[in-house]
Amino acid sequence: MFSMKPDFAAVLERFEAWWQAGIIDRPLYSLSLPVPPEKRVPVPRKSFACPRERWLDSDYVVAAAEARLANTIFLGDSLPVVFPNLGPDVFAACYGCELEFAESTSWSRPILKDLSEESLSGLVFDQHSEPFLKLVEITEALLQAGRGRFIVGYTDLHPGGDAAAALRGPQELLLDTIDRPEAVKKLVGRLTDDFFRCYDFFQRRLQAAGMPGTSWLPAVARGKYHIPSNDFSCMVSENMFEELFLPDIIRECRYMDHSIYHLDGPQALRFLDRLLDIPAIQAIQWVPGAGREGWRRSIAVYQRIQSRKKAFQIQPVPAADLDELFSLLAPEGAWISHISGISTIEEAEAVRQKICSWTRRR
Repeated sequence: MFSMKPDFAAVLERFEAWWQAGIIDRPLYSLSLPVPPEKRVPVPRKSFACPRERWLDSDYVVAAAEARLANTIFLGDSLPVVFPNLGPDVFAACYGCELEFAESTSWSRPILKDLSEESLSGLVFDQHSEPFLKLVEITEALLQAGRGRFIVGYTDLHPGGDAAAALRGPQELLLDTIDRPEAVKKLVGRLTDDFFRCYDFFQRRLQAAGMPGTSWLPAVARGKYHIPSNDFSCMVSENMFEELFLPDIIRECRYMDHSIYHLDGPQALRFLDRLLDIPAIQAIQWVPGAGREGWRRSIAVYQRIQSRKKAFQIQPVPAADLDELFSLLAPEGAWISHISGISTIEEAEAVRQKICSWTRRR
């Protein structure tokens, strides 16, 4: 189906089992290697006056993605996935927020001066806005270039609390949660409704092109796949999270066939058990934050998730640490998203056999 991943059908079946915290033949692991130097294709080179020009140059974006994928050997359950990317605030930008671009990320400028009825009535998700049309343009270009070769996913969409913070400004939204909590709930509900329409717009196009569900987090699924999140929640209490934001997170997840929650930072960890209570959240991506990297520091979190029969993504693991990891976790529901310390196909094959033995041990 995809020439860059001939065994895609088997990988999809493993992911379908993983979503249920199960296993077919072995746990999921992702491992990639660069192609030999003599077989690499040239990476496109082009001069730009500013980062914005590069981000919005669809031809360059597609050519760069093609080169990156062509120069990679996708082993294990790693996948040749690419998606249109204008940064994490692109959803807010479709309401009129201006996007500022840097080399590796972008951010939006807030436009919502308050949460009055007048301000909210003027807030409209615009499918004719420059960011939305650019997402459509890049998506269609990627689909055309990748037909039969690689997988195209939907962009990084952040509705809910993160979109509200982008539109209003984080500090202002924090005050709103105290001064006008009902207005915050109304705004978040509006954003969720618009998110469904935006998501379906791209989902229909990707599905019509034969694409599985995927995005910036390169899990894969049949049907609707989503990565719910709320990084803003790190700044509010458990009660406020429960009252103002969790209902729409649940709505997002129930709308989908498969959801993996992006739990980012130590201040978000206090919400883990409540999120694990939600049946529509099938998996957790735990991101411990800068200075807390390393799978060992997160082993207790993985064990909590596993005890609730949910799937989870494991931080990158050095090949030399695999036996230790296997002694601390069961294979069910585990996805090792990257294995480091591997430089040859032979070493990669040894890793595959070791992971298969983890399954047999159980």
